[in-house]
Amino acid sequence: MRFLITLFSAAALLCAAPDPALTRLEQQLDRVARTTDAIVGISATHIESGRAVSLRGGESFPMASAFKLPVAVQIMTMIDEGKLTAEKMVPLGPVDLHPGSGKLTELFFHPGVSLSVSNLMELMLVISDNTAADVMLREAGGPAAVTARMKALGLNGIRVDRSTALLISAFQGAKSIPPESEWNRELWDRLYDAVPERDHMAARRAETRDPRDTATPDDMTKLLVRLWKRDALTAQSSTTLLEVMDRCQTGKSRIKGMLPLVTPVAHKTGSLGGIANDVGIITLPGDAGHVAISVFTKGSGRPEEVSEKAIAEVARTVYDFFVMVR
Repeated sequence: MRFLITLFSAAALLCAAPDPALTRLEQQLDRVARTTDAIVGISATHIESGRAVSLRGGESFPMASAFKLPVAVQIMTMIDEGKLTAEKMVPLGPVDLHPGSGKLTELFFHPGVSLSVSNLMELMLVISDNTAADVMLREAGGPAAVTARMKALGLNGIRVDRSTALLISAFQGAKSIPPESEWNRELWDRLYDAVPERDHMAARRAETRDPRDTATPDDMTKLLVRLWKRDALTAQSSTTLLEVMDRCQTGKSRIKGMLPLVTPVAHKTGSLGGIANDVGIITLPGDAGHVAISVFTKGSGRPEEVSEKAIAEVARTVYDFFVMVR
């Protein structure tokens, strides 16, 4: 009996032994991460085989606009449950025009605009429109509802706490933000212009340590895997969401930056000062399968292009590995 137990223990240890090839890949990724002054978090999973690598994968990173993906998942969940329709028309008023990326705030100056949930989703994910994102966040039931959905999926490392308007205001160091009923585009400019540069820089540093609106690379990659496997949403909603992500126009120098030009990538980026992120699914050539990958950075004092290059190198390193090693 003791001999059998010894054999069983040895077999268990053998099964638990790390994969040397994956260990080398993690070492390569660590070297790439050190090319930037940012703290870099990486998580990648080959969906078909389940082989995975992680670097700071359990550490929380600010999502910036990558938070729009969990919002989209909650919206699609509500559509699956019959609580919302993609055709619903949502009116936008002056209080809805929020600062930051996108086109809605730039183009619409007068009341009288209504857009469908489908169009708002496109704007939120394809061009990362902040106004669309905050309207969708409201339709999703607010930050608490999105976080609750992530927890229901077993993704406790993903939390949404604020709208982009409040997130950017905290990042800028803005004080005394009035009630939402008083918001307008001119308000944001006044609030941000009133912040001394020293206070602004202090607020930026504080945001990189704030646990709110963060995700771990590991849990974000798990979400991507579940979307691909169609077990976080219905098959139709999963396909719809992935098709929208495939049309993403932002972050061309990130995950896609060093991949072959024809490589399909369904992804969502995030940017905010020294924060540059990209999360998505890479379709490998031939029958090599798919890789879900999340790359987060924070705390960089160098131009955004430095972090973008590191993200691109990480993605290419992972791509090459899973194309060659199966």
